[in-house]
Amino acid sequence: MKKALERGSLMGCSIDSLVPARFETRTVTGLVKGHAYSVTAVEECKPSQLKESKVRLVRLRNPWGQVEWNGPWSDNSKEWTTLSKTEKEKLQHQSAEDGEFWMSFEDFKKNYTKIEICNLTPDALEDDKIHKWTVSVNEGRWVRGCSAGGCRNYPDTFWTNPQYRLRLLEEDDDPEDNEVGCTFVVALMQKNRRKERKMGANLFTIGFAIYEVPKEMHGNKQHMQKDFFLLTSSKARCKSYINLREVTQRFRLSPGEYVIVPSTYEPHQEGEFILRVFSEKKNTSEEIENRIEADHPVPAPASAGEESEEDQQFRTIFQEIAGDEREISASELKNVLNRVITRHKDLNTEGFSLESCRSMIALMDMDGTGRLNLQEFRHLWNKIKQWQGIFKHYNADQFGSINSYEMRNAVNDAGFRLNNQLYDIITMRYANENMNIDFDSFISCRVRLEAMFRAFQAFDQDGDGTIRLSVLEWLQLTMYA
Repeated sequence: MKKALERGSLMGCSIDSLVPARFETRTVTGLVKGHAYSVTAVEECKPSQLKESKVRLVRLRNPWGQVEWNGPWSDNSKEWTTLSKTEKEKLQHQSAEDGEFWMSFEDFKKNYTKIEICNLTPDALEDDKIHKWTVSVNEGRWVRGCSAGGCRNYPDTFWTNPQYRLRLLEEDDDPEDNEVGCTFVVALMQKNRRKERKMGANLFTIGFAIYEVPKEMHGNKQHMQKDFFLLTSSKARCKSYINLREVTQRFRLSPGEYVIVPSTYEPHQEGEFILRVFSEKKNTSEEIENRIEADHPVPAPASAGEESEEDQQFRTIFQEIAGDEREISASELKNVLNRVITRHKDLNTEGFSLESCRSMIALMDMDGTGRLNLQEFRHLWNKIKQWQGIFKHYNADQFGSINSYEMRNAVNDAGFRLNNQLYDIITMRYANENMNIDFDSFISCRVRLEAMFRAFQAFDQDGDGTIRLSVLEWLQLTMYA
């Protein structure tokens, strides 16, 4: 309470009543049940006639302006006679029916059942004497099928939730405490739920968990994977998941790096949120975002002596369809691929669509003819086999599709590093209504990613990660991708 007042926080307290009819009823001590009081000061004083070295006092105010506490340390109580004039002046003691009164901290704990602290951001405080909170603010969202993983009870998807790296850099200034610790408050607030109430939206049940980052991973901005959460217990967490607009809790942990994982209780619930961290000393809090990059080595074409039976079959089919032109169009490519792919019963696919085949040709068509020769086709087929292996790895249930939550790892395995926004877009673009991605959509996504990375790298001559395109170049790039 003392630290909160030092930082300009607002505090209120009340006495809960289990019987609604007894709200606003006065007790024998002069306190009112179900009534809101404000805490205006906390002080320590040294009575001259008592053995105790110090007495801790709390000053409260009844907004009615009357009806005050009548117990020890009330306006006219005998306890004030034990204080010196200097102590009384320090406490600004006066006897008046103004609604403001003092009481001992012990009586405060015995009588009041709830205390609420409102921490103000530094921009709301103008007094330079106040020890301001250090605040970091992050906005995020839970996207169904990608980053709405639910709470820790759902280990298969929990790790996909947004993650925020918290660095507690300095310990508290607390001369009365020999422990090394950093005090901070985490506040998770839902956005826009009240605005969407007229459309039937209710508040989600939300909460968060905090995990300590191993020293060997300090400074690593990689998204924590499923295995980390399966093998690591949370260092701290909110008391309970609850359907309130904001969930707030105070913690004290050793200086170091931590990961905060905000989530809804149930998975697949889509919404926006704000995550704020208030600390007494300096902290940094940021969303874990992968650096966007691609590492996709070109598969070496197999030599004639290394051709598998399937490769020989493809060569025969290709020559049969290509004829004397020795090149195939998108519709002919569709015919070639589907004659072989549909034999893979474990993929449970009806084959590639014409649009997917057009995208494949755009990726592999090095001479700009809109058709593929045998060498370009062989290069494409090697890529498809590589991607097929990744797809089968994540197709654990053998139903011919992968869960959209696994798409993040599948994309990583294919050599692409994307941020959370791009994973959200991929899920919305390629997942079906059941949040599954079939083989055709999986390959289409890989083709699209590689084509866009390749085009960007071609324009990024100086390698600074920024390009400038004319309208014509932009349209040429996007229309043929």
